[in-house]
Amino acid sequence: METDKKFIDGLFVKKPTANAPTFIKSKISFKKDKFINWLNLQQGEWVNVDILESQKGEYYAKVDEWKPNQEVSKEQGEEIKNMREEHNQKSDFDSITPENIPF
Repeated sequence: METDKKFIDGLFVKKPTANAPTFIKSKISFKKDKFINWLNLQQGEWVNVDILESQKGEYYAKVDEWKPNQEVSKEQGEEIKNMREEHNQKSDFDSITPENIPF
């Protein structure tokens, strides 16, 4: 579906350290000069970002360029459906108990 990923210059995403509390899901760092320069080149009022996990298990960020009401081909629709199903199968919501909620 998506072949050209638009990465964010100056933004770095990392997994939390092994000793981090379980409610910390990622660490994000900005190299200010690169990030500000990149951000100033973007159009519009908002820049939406997806935090993703590579096949090697590394975290990274890319620009979310989804727009409402955009046309989706049959192939793209199937890929989206498959991705949602895969994501839902990975959900561990069933294992959440009051004892493991950090607040």
